[in-house]
Amino acid sequence: MNKAILIFLIISVLIGCSAESKDNGEIEIGITIYRYDDNFISFMRRNIETLLNGRAKFIMNDSENDQVKQNDQVDAAIQRNVDALAINLVDPSSASFMIDKIKPTGIPVIFFNKEPSKADMELYDKAWYVGTLSEESGDIQGDIVLKSWMSNASWDKNGDGKIQYVLLKGEAGHPDAEARTERIKYVLTNNGIEIEELDEQTANWDILQAQNAADAWIKKYGNTIEFIFSNNDAMALGALKSIQKEGYNIGDSNKFIPIVGVDAIPEVIEEIKKGTIVGTVLQSPKDQAKAIVDMVINAANGNDVLSGTEYKLDDAKAVRVPYRAITLDNIDDALDAYK
Repeated sequence: MNKAILIFLIISVLIGCSAESKDNGEIEIGITIYRYDDNFISFMRRNIETLLNGRAKFIMNDSENDQVKQNDQVDAAIQRNVDALAINLVDPSSASFMIDKIKPTGIPVIFFNKEPSKADMELYDKAWYVGTLSEESGDIQGDIVLKSWMSNASWDKNGDGKIQYVLLKGEAGHPDAEARTERIKYVLTNNGIEIEELDEQTANWDILQAQNAADAWIKKYGNTIEFIFSNNDAMALGALKSIQKEGYNIGDSNKFIPIVGVDAIPEVIEEIKKGTIVGTVLQSPKDQAKAIVDMVINAANGNDVLSGTEYKLDDAKAVRVPYRAITLDNIDDALDAYK
């Protein structure tokens, strides 16, 4: 009888210690990032690290834009028996393959920034997503273009009433890139603005690829270009560097091509202040990181993923962090998001 009581007490203490260790941040989370050198993702990554410090152990990996490498990193996290995973996919179409790996382990997973399909999310009851509504950023970007175009008659250089534009696309097949590309056009045409596409190039969210594309455009089209639409801010900066080499968007120069981006990274905010970029769309890295961390810690502890938060899941099992238009009029909103 005494031995039975002793064993019961030992088990009770161990269970209590286990529960206490989770409360004291002893859970372990495996995190994999599609590439560290993505401008926007770098801010989100640093926010995640800051918010996790003192709340959980974590190992974060750079997948270097290599899906095979990311698969290996997830395998290693599973071998460590982590309490939860947070995954920024290299290739969103690989989500079903990734879920097939994770599901048998019962490890919960929060995908973020690159959204798996709704069908893939339904494959696993412990999978959720944190991100934005792709269409919303394109709609807001289109609204920035619409308002600025209507307020600046001189931007219609040939006076034909149409916007002759070039477009920098993030990544072929990427949900955000596809939605931003189509929705900006939809908003403009739906508001009676005629548009004419001079060219569209995929630059994979990358500043140098965008600069190379814009170098070719400025040589081919020159002052015919009346607007540069960019799926993200890194590519917008690449386009700006390119056209500035040719004397555009510098000081009081009459040579000006308006540019609009997405992300509201600090470098672009500085350019908006200078008047070299017209506007951007804020998807707050701080707000998204907070949602990711709150949800992954809940999941790791076996709690309801939304416990203690005000987030809501949509029918795609996703928490959506809203976008905001950023122009010179509300520049401080973006500065606050990147503190």
